[in-house]
Amino acid sequence: MKSEMNNMRVFKMSFAGVYPHYIAKAVKKGRTKEEVDAIIFWLTGYDEKALQSILDDKTSFETFFANAQINPNVSKITGVICGYRVEDIEDKLMQQIRYLDKLIDELAKGKAMEKILRN
Repeated sequence: MKSEMNNMRVFKMSFAGVYPHYIAKAVKKGRTKEEVDAIIFWLTGYDEKALQSILDDKTSFETFFANAQINPNVSKITGVICGYRVEDIEDKLMQQIRYLDKLIDELAKGKAMEKILRN
């Protein structure tokens, strides 16, 4: 029950509130905002204009992913994030959020963009 409550809190969070943290994490490790954006575009199908609108509107994670065109290669994203195997997360929305976390993590760890984007 507690994890469901936490999930709901995360789902209602504004993507704009978390986005600067993704960028800060990447930049701190010598990566760029453009690379973070490229990951978001790859995962969600959004473009610059759509992302800016999401940020301006303070869109929730729930709506952010509900309106996304999730990349068909997401099943290639595997591994552990926040103590959970992303491929085993049962809640679809939480899994999508963790996919994004995992990709940003890989970026910060210096992984090549071709590998991050599962090309």
